[in-house]
Amino acid sequence: MKSRYLIIVIFLAAGQLVAQNKVGTTAAPFLGIGVGPKAVSMGGAFTAVANDPTALYWNPSGISRGGRTQVLIEHTNYLLGTSFNFLGAVVALNEDNAIGVSVTNLAYGSSEVTTIDQPDGTGETWNANDWEIGLSYSRNLTDRFSIGGTAKMIMQQIWRESATGFAMDAGLLYTTPFNDMKIGMEIANFGTDMKLSGQDVLFTVSPNSSVAGANSQIPAEYYTNSYPLPLIFRVGLAMDVVNTTYNRFTLAVDAIHPSDNVQSLNFGTEYSWHNMIFVRAGYKSLFVPDNQEGLTLGLGLNYDISTFFSVKLDYAYQNYGLLKNIQKFGLTLGF
Repeated sequence: MKSRYLIIVIFLAAGQLVAQNKVGTTAAPFLGIGVGPKAVSMGGAFTAVANDPTALYWNPSGISRGGRTQVLIEHTNYLLGTSFNFLGAVVALNEDNAIGVSVTNLAYGSSEVTTIDQPDGTGETWNANDWEIGLSYSRNLTDRFSIGGTAKMIMQQIWRESATGFAMDAGLLYTTPFNDMKIGMEIANFGTDMKLSGQDVLFTVSPNSSVAGANSQIPAEYYTNSYPLPLIFRVGLAMDVVNTTYNRFTLAVDAIHPSDNVQSLNFGTEYSWHNMIFVRAGYKSLFVPDNQEGLTLGLGLNYDISTFFSVKLDYAYQNYGLLKNIQKFGLTLGF
C-alpha cells in the first residue's frame, strides 16, 4: 500500500512538469549536473542501474540494494573554469534498509571586484558557490521492489547575496522476472522556490522628500523574483544482456522530462570483466535541439583488498561540443 501511494505521488509530481516546461527559467540549474564517473560515462542512463553511492542523486531507492557501506568522492574540473565536487556516503543498516548522506558543490571561483571609479580593483574579491546537502533513506519492500527518498537543502551564493530552498526526491526500483530487467523511476527537486537576498539589495529611501524635515533614511529593499527548482522526472530500463561468471554486459536507457528543458533520451552500456575491470560508453541528451552534449566514455577498476574492504577508481569523459569536454574522477571505498 505504501508503494502504491509513492507511485501516485511521483506521477502527480511529474504531471506538474507539463505546466512548468519553460527552458532556462528555474533556480539552481546545477541540480541537473550528472553525478559520478560511472553514471556519466554511461550517458546518464543510470535510473534503473543505481548501484553505487551516486544513486543518492539518480535514484535513492537503489542504495538499499548494495548491501554494504560505501563512500564515494568525486572531483571534476567543470566547464568555463568551474569546479564540481560530490561526496556520497551510504550506510547499510541491515539487508533491507540503508541511509545515505550527500554533499554537492559547484564552485565558480573568485575574482577581484572592480567598479567604474576603480577599474583596477577595490581590494575586495567576490566568489560564487552552489551547494546541496541531502539525507536519504531506502527500503527493500520485497526481494525485487525498493523505494527511497531524499530530503535536501539547496543554497546558492554570489558575493553578498544568497538564496536557500528545500526539496524532496522520491524513487522506485523494480527488478522484473524477465531476465532480471530493472525498471527505475525518480522525481527530483520537488520543493520550494528560491529568491536571492542580501545586503546589496538593501538601501534607504525618502518617500516624502518634498516635505521639509521628512525622514530620508527609511529602510527599503529591491524586489527580486522567486524561481522554482528544476523538476526532473526520470524513467529508466537496464538489463544484463550477458551475465556469466567472468563477463557481464549491461544495456541501459533513460527517458528524461525536465521542467526547464525539452525531453530527451540517454543511452548507456557497461562491460565488466571479473567484476574488476569496467569499460563504459553512452550517449546523452538525444533529441535535444542544438545539443552540445553527446558521446560519453569511461573506465573503472575495482580491487577487493579483503572480504570487508574494497577500492574502486572510476574515470569518465564527456564531450561538450563547442565547450570541448569534461573529465570526471571518482574514488569509492567499500566496507
